[in-house]
Amino acid sequence: MELGVSVLSIKDNFKENIKKLDACNFDYFHIDIMDGEFVENSTWNIDEVKEFTSNLNHPLDVHMMVSDVSKYIDDFSIIKPKFITFHYEATDNHKYYIDKIHSYGVKAGIAINPDTDINLITHLLNDVDLVLVMSVFPGYGGQKFIKDVVSKIQILKKLQKNYNFVIEVDGGITDETIKYCDTDIVVVGSFITNGNYEHQINALNIKSLNL
Repeated sequence: MELGVSVLSIKDNFKENIKKLDACNFDYFHIDIMDGEFVENSTWNIDEVKEFTSNLNHPLDVHMMVSDVSKYIDDFSIIKPKFITFHYEATDNHKYYIDKIHSYGVKAGIAINPDTDINLITHLLNDVDLVLVMSVFPGYGGQKFIKDVVSKIQILKKLQKNYNFVIEVDGGITDETIKYCDTDIVVVGSFITNGNYEHQINALNIKSLNL
């Protein structure tokens, strides 16, 4: 299991704390992009993200919670993340946007909300590199893990044998709820960023999980 750290909940001394976090042991910076339309909150524009990610050592995993999927793909492909993920619920042109992400040499992910049926994305599994299962409703950090999504992860694990996508889960992950997450990547935010970064990362005990 790989660990992505969401920086959404870092409020004070942002640039300083990003640098401190970058010195820790994890796999991806998970960058949550919200537009104030698809979800109520808004986060950073591309210029702001370019500024705080320009000298980071960790690869980037961009999660777009936006309505104008095309614009944000164009914008965020510039920073060459490993993944760009958009929401199934944001558009009807899923294959078009998957191909557009790939055209920039970036891996493409599709995200689904907790109440979105897995069957709605099965026709896309041959094309995507990542499926992001939201274990909270998108829009803000610090929410509680929705246990009902575990059944979706289990379904995807079975389907995964026939495809090449990785499974990611995001939302409400702590040292307790991570036990329910039999995924390739787990995204953790406030559990890490509201405490001592290295200590909280170690508390997740990822290497000892038999997942």
